[in-house]
Amino acid sequence: MAVRIRLQRRGSKKRAFYAVVAADSQMPRDGRFLEKLGTFDPHKEAGGLDLDMDRVNHWLSVGAQPSPPLAKLLKSGTEAAAQA
Repeated sequence: MAVRIRLQRRGSKKRAFYAVVAADSQMPRDGRFLEKLGTFDPHKEAGGLDLDMDRVNHWLSVGAQPSPPLAKLLKSGTEAAAQA
């Protein structure tokens, strides 16, 4: 089983927000997941990324791969945290 950390779309039409989840790579985008790790709201001013970094680091340490959009968000989020 290959685990991916990815975005799961939530919200209504044209007001989407996303749950950040650890899921089996074979599951559909909005299907079953192993653990909810946080949220991402693109409509918020301050980035809108709210993660439990302990759990994200745990999943990364056991071999989970972030999806490309999430990897980009994680990179920008850690750079913003380092500057603050």
